[in-house]
Amino acid sequence: MNMLQPDHAEPTAHGADHAEGGFDAGETIIGHVANSSFEHPILHLPVVFGIDFSITKHVFMLLLVATVVFLGVTLTVRRYLRQDRLVPAGFMNALEFVVEFIRDSIVLPNVGAKYVRTWAPLVLTFFCFILAANVAGLIPMFEVVGLIDHYVLHTGEHSVIKNMIHGGPTATANFNVTAALATITFIAIIVAGTLAHGFIQHWINLVPHGLAWPLYILLIPIEVMGMFVKPFALTMRLAANMTGGHIAILAILSFVFLFNEIFSSALAGIGVGVLVSVPLSVGIYALEIIVVLVQAYVFTLLSAVFIGMAINVHH
Repeated sequence: MNMLQPDHAEPTAHGADHAEGGFDAGETIIGHVANSSFEHPILHLPVVFGIDFSITKHVFMLLLVATVVFLGVTLTVRRYLRQDRLVPAGFMNALEFVVEFIRDSIVLPNVGAKYVRTWAPLVLTFFCFILAANVAGLIPMFEVVGLIDHYVLHTGEHSVIKNMIHGGPTATANFNVTAALATITFIAIIVAGTLAHGFIQHWINLVPHGLAWPLYILLIPIEVMGMFVKPFALTMRLAANMTGGHIAILAILSFVFLFNEIFSSALAGIGVGVLVSVPLSVGIYALEIIVVLVQAYVFTLLSAVFIGMAINVHH
């Protein structure tokens, strides 16, 4: 679990905890998007074989999202199966639409009818989990918990609630998380090619057939590199996009505190906030709502494309 920890020193979670030079926008922004540090895990767990299994904020969000998706889908489907009517309604209707869209519009055109039932569950799981994790990162749940604790609960400095304040809530903004998801796609590509063509033939299919042998000296290293470029691209695209929007919003909101310090006037900070920071932040936040859906779709689509390329080899 400690692989989700950032390599930098622990950032402060609040603008008030800045250095002596004044408000540190960079430190504050990093503190809101990075994972909680070793000093502030939500739950301390023992170290096993050199691995710290403490529950950090991103680990907590992974568990929370996985639980919500699993229970939401399972309970909805079971309740629908207990009913007499065949036409779904409510959340089940939306779930059926998502399942059919992923199966018929993404998986089927890429892997073919023979393997659609084999790979549709994995691709559908990617989409639901990534979308839920992206959406959860836009909900200011921990800020609300912090306010409740500050004004009502007044827990200790190192309590579970206080530790929840440190770090960002978007698990898919963590490169370790997206790398793990991309690794699953990497393994699925090998499994798909093996199931379709056999283990040996899958690796033979990496390069075109019938070319002059000197060309294979160049093609084989390039294709091997391409195998690792695919999951790397999935890793970087998802994490970078989910991090970039949050950084932009926090940077714009930091204008309020920066102008307050520059002019030594709260009125200047409030004016910049009302005229610039808040309108721009609302616009970027609206764009983020679109981005969370697009990035879940793109990761799902590319995974299906890469799996389909291993199955349907065209040289």
